[in-house]
Amino acid sequence: MGLLHFVIAPFSEDFMRKLSKANLRKTINYFKKNGLKDTIFAAAERLKHSAQDEYVYDVPKEEELEQQRKRQWEEPITFSIVVPVYHTPKEYYREMIESVLHQTYPYFQLVLADAGKSPELKEIAASYEEERISYVELKDNAGIAENTNQAFEYATGDYIALLDHDDVITPDALYYMAEAIYAGKQRGDEKILLYSDEDKCNSDGTRCYDPHFKLDYNLDLLLTNNYICHFTAVRSDVAKELKLRAAFDGAQDFDFVLRVVEKIQSLYGKEKAAEHICHIPRVLYHWRCHENSTALNTESKRYAYEAGKRAVEAFAERQGWKVTVSHLKHLGFYRIHYPENIWEMRPEVAMVGGNLYENGRISGGLMRENGEVVFAGLAKGFSGYVNRAALMQQAEALDIRSARLSPAAEEVLLQIPETEPLKRSLALSRRLRERGYVLLYDPQL
Repeated sequence: MGLLHFVIAPFSEDFMRKLSKANLRKTINYFKKNGLKDTIFAAAERLKHSAQDEYVYDVPKEEELEQQRKRQWEEPITFSIVVPVYHTPKEYYREMIESVLHQTYPYFQLVLADAGKSPELKEIAASYEEERISYVELKDNAGIAENTNQAFEYATGDYIALLDHDDVITPDALYYMAEAIYAGKQRGDEKILLYSDEDKCNSDGTRCYDPHFKLDYNLDLLLTNNYICHFTAVRSDVAKELKLRAAFDGAQDFDFVLRVVEKIQSLYGKEKAAEHICHIPRVLYHWRCHENSTALNTESKRYAYEAGKRAVEAFAERQGWKVTVSHLKHLGFYRIHYPENIWEMRPEVAMVGGNLYENGRISGGLMRENGEVVFAGLAKGFSGYVNRAALMQQAEALDIRSARLSPAAEEVLLQIPETEPLKRSLALSRRLRERGYVLLYDPQL
């Protein structure tokens, strides 16, 4: 108990009461990795959020679901939901299958690719007598990436969506995916990659918590962690061309998404990539947490975080960037270091900005285009929601008082009349973005 007491002592009985078993394990592992000072900050921040943020998943109303079922679709988009299966607990397996069969959007195929060759799982799949289920016995267990690639071969849909064998999707998941694709077609910007918000659920699926409300496509944020994650769909021709790579097992989905982004860039240009990547701001995926899941036990798959680091390194190398990549304090999060001049490697980046502090709290830095400071009031040393305040990311606006400017940005700044810093910062940020430049937030600047 010595180490545990040493870590949590500053927070007394209140902390002990609110700290879950999972968070307790995370706290101990974090202490071993980062030391006492950083652990105190992280634990205090976690306690603060647990006390303030009560999340309840907003279950879709039955009347809304019924309206979705009644919608008529011209030339329906079809989805193949691919699920690599391996000795899945029967109760989780049934819940996963039924979450798909209960979709209000009916045009789908469920591909169950079983590498464990379990007679029970085969019988369960057959018991539904559902022609949209394709159960496939794989020849052998070749690992998550290769098992998924084999499943791709049986996918007949226009889009391939990825679902883990012990998770579930919401009944309106495919409906909102299809709606986003149709809306894009009407605007002339075909969607290649789609993703939604998600949350976690306990082992028996009775409670949802820890929601991840994501940002729209943000390449530099993606390079710090696979925030896209679940629920994801990719146009089938792209998915089948790229496939998953066994060398990145554990982070095969991260490497896959990064290469999908590159494919989109090659098809439409970097400046147009965002038009073909769609974030659906709804929780459409429940990530089940149980003893062996990465969602609950981050130490259970440390190799996955090393694979994620290699995926970022590989992406940077393909871009021609001379960089190094390191782990951040929180597992699964990374930082790219530019040893050389970033303007030379990435001419699209015009400004790199950090934080301003007042009385130990963030008062400026990363801003929305209206001047709102994104992390205003966050204590120094805190990481913010989903660690976002500690992550490099593209910005709508930056404060010039805590920024470095490229030569091109310096020229633009000279054209802006002298005025108070906030107005000048917003004017500069707007002009740079209008010219196609990227503004990069760097919390370590």
